[in-house]
Amino acid sequence: MSKAEIKRLDVQPYFDMETYLGLCQETRLNGDLYEKLTSLWDKWLSELNICEIKTGGTSALAVWLPEEVENEVDNLFDESPSQGFMINNLAQYMCMSAIAELLPMVEQGGCAPSPEPTLALANALMEAGFPCNLGDALLPERRYATVTHYPFKGGCEVCSLKDNCPKGKNYTMVLPGHEKVQK
Repeated sequence: MSKAEIKRLDVQPYFDMETYLGLCQETRLNGDLYEKLTSLWDKWLSELNICEIKTGGTSALAVWLPEEVENEVDNLFDESPSQGFMINNLAQYMCMSAIAELLPMVEQGGCAPSPEPTLALANALMEAGFPCNLGDALLPERRYATVTHYPFKGGCEVCSLKDNCPKGKNYTMVLPGHEKVQK
């Protein structure tokens, strides 16, 4: 078995306020919350992990924030549930933005399809510092984390989670070669 290649990627996702507010289903922010969000964005950028993981003939993109960010969000939720909600969304949005910088097609499709869970991929992710469990799926142990195909390979039709995903059961986008066979 060949050794996994782990390549750290230097990506600085852009904080698009309009997209972020859409995610939060809000139309405006007060000044104090805006300052808190931009401060956390700047802080968390230095903690954001982005790696290309090559195992065998496949490649995956892993994006995650460390457990300390989860703890910080939880503490902010305790102080103010409404601000905690917005800050939780900020952490999610940061990960999504990093993926969109590298794979704009994921943003258009609205999902980052999960690659097939393999022991080699799980071991490589853990070696990169991405804690995960391997079962029927590759499950990140971090709240703000995603693993997807790199480069982009398609939507629901290539996702290992499609049989258990509400979106995947009714997908409409099908790439050539992935059509369902009529019996």
